[in-house]
Amino acid sequence: MKVAALTLRRWLFCVAILLLAACQSESAAPTPTIGPPAAGTPSALSSPTATLLPGPVISTPGLPATTPVAGQPTAVLQPTQSIPGLIGPANFPPNVNPLTGETVADPAVLQRRPIAIKISNIARVRPQSGLNSADLLYEHYTEGGITRFTALFYDQDAAKVGSVRSARLIDLEIPVMYDAAFAYSGASGPVRLMLRDSAFFNRVISPDFGHGGFDRISDPNNPGQFFEDTLFTNTAVLRSILDQRGENRPPVFQNGMAFHPTPPAGGVPASALEVTYLATDAFWQYNPATGRYTRWSDGVPHLDAATGQQLDFKNIIVLAAHHEDTDIVEDTNGFFSIQIQIWGEGPVSIFRDGQRFEGRWRRATPGEMLTFYDLQGNILPLAPGNTFFQIVPLGFTDLIVTP
Repeated sequence: MKVAALTLRRWLFCVAILLLAACQSESAAPTPTIGPPAAGTPSALSSPTATLLPGPVISTPGLPATTPVAGQPTAVLQPTQSIPGLIGPANFPPNVNPLTGETVADPAVLQRRPIAIKISNIARVRPQSGLNSADLLYEHYTEGGITRFTALFYDQDAAKVGSVRSARLIDLEIPVMYDAAFAYSGASGPVRLMLRDSAFFNRVISPDFGHGGFDRISDPNNPGQFFEDTLFTNTAVLRSILDQRGENRPPVFQNGMAFHPTPPAGGVPASALEVTYLATDAFWQYNPATGRYTRWSDGVPHLDAATGQQLDFKNIIVLAAHHEDTDIVEDTNGFFSIQIQIWGEGPVSIFRDGQRFEGRWRRATPGEMLTFYDLQGNILPLAPGNTFFQIVPLGFTDLIVTP
């Protein structure tokens, strides 16, 4: 692409963001006071106190990113060192969830397919339903500066999940990593064709292809509710559809993450972190009483509508990957789809137990899930429990960490 054309596109992109901010509620909120009072917590307008990694900021597409090939075999990664009490990354006991490192009451729940579900995150749909029941939850840019979620459900079910929204290019990666099914509401033409041609298409459930499994549920207290915000699903219903297809089988994980109840050496205090995307803000506060991080979005406690409880996760992973503009038009505003290249390797900050750990993420082949290593190349274990991924571009500097 010529430099002039790229510059014009970025100029138009910025203008479009400003127009979106003026027209849509998800980007029009005033700058909030973030989270609960906490001594030393930087405001949303403060200069960042830390970049994603110490030293030079990586700001160019530095990943050796070949196009993923579905079904490419890979070997199981082994630990680079012996850690007593390490859970994973291979040979998990039959009653331990490989996505959380936690023991489950009924091992039969691990003999079924994980399900990834696409969920909206614009301000007008909050609180969403089912988020706290996910084992893994990804937040990433869509376009126009807003973000969207892909939630992965394995050992837990949720009677109401949503609102369900449309797929993006990153959703060609996540279901493959976890040998999962994928439920979503719609997609742009090119992305829909890619999903149709994917190796996991028989595990795709979407109105795009005339599938059931979804309900339109309007909020009687919101007469101005957007139609696209009214679609919900149920993990039990989705599993029944997979049963009918013969696809509700145990997943085959090509590799695994590692967990340890005790944090490794080398962490630095991190009582709070804030990730400021272009049109939304995520703030996490560590609670020593529970050992979990609770979330605020745009200055408001982020709740799960199914339970009324604030979102809380054991691990927060801020993962930087190259974001590539594409020529795929996603909506009537003319925004282009972003390819988020979560393959190869890149910088990562892991937050657990009130501490921050620096390292690298790796994913060598499509069937591998993301795994994490410290700066010496040793396995960087997560805390047993659920994990929230904040996906950001390389060179991202809008991460503010409070000791």
